Amino acid sequence: MGRLEGKGAVVLGAAGAGNMGQVIARRFNEEGARVMVAGRKDDELARFAGEIGAEWAHCDITRRDEVFALADSARQKLGNVQIGVNATGWGFLKPFLENTQEELEEITALQFIGPFFFFQAMIGVMDDGGSLMQISSATATIMLNDHAAYMGTKAGTDHVLRCVANEFGARGIRANSISPGLTDTPMTAGAKATPGVYEAFTDCYPLGRVGTSEDIAAAAVWLASDECFMTGQNLQVNGGLTLRRNPTRDEINASVMAAMQKAG
Repeated sequence: MGRLEGKGAVVLGAAGAGNMGQVIARRFNEEGARVMVAGRKDDELARFAGEIGAEWAHCDITRRDEVFALADSARQKLGNVQIGVNATGWGFLKPFLENTQEELEEITALQFIGPFFFFQAMIGVMDDGGSLMQISSATATIMLNDHAAYMGTKAGTDHVLRCVANEFGARGIRANSISPGLTDTPMTAGAKATPGVYEAFTDCYPLGRVGTSEDIAAAAVWLASDECFMTGQNLQVNGGLTLRRNPTRDEINASVMAAMQKAG
């Protein structure tokens, strides 16, 4: 019997092939949960849902009506909803002084306003308690150059979850976030393909490697399980990165240059 047997789980942000949301959804499914995956790419959602035997729904997290429709659909198709995971995000990198109003509004909609609506909608369909989760980032705690808008919105949503934990604990609803560091996913394929980038980060991890989506999925299973007696917290699932720091822009550039010289 799986650790999530009989639980209904919604994973938003699972519309990218092999992305973190899909890895989490697959692990939930293996642990016995009835899963609904959601996101903006219908073809990929349908393919993945068919592969693991899950439900799927189109949902743009920046659209309040679609978020609440997702919650209603999940209750109808899953029977109950006890797990809600927001795994959406945009790895926006840009120097601080160059951020435009349009970009700030876009990332705020995606990483603050949208998650706020998602938590509201999930709370509305959690009749028997449950577990809300946000995939946050180590950079909500430690620095990374050219990442202020991303970092600020992730940190803000972490604090919103603390408010949820405080207010809705009496209903048996737990709310926590998980903070990866640099993680080996399709979203970071470009960085991995650039010689020297991953090498610049590796020495920052006490456990000696960058993370994987499987690391995050394992933490999500525990947070979703009845074994978890924790709420309003942020799990730093990043190999000890926050004990140290991310490399600076200059250190990353120097690592890339050294790799190019070695290769050339």
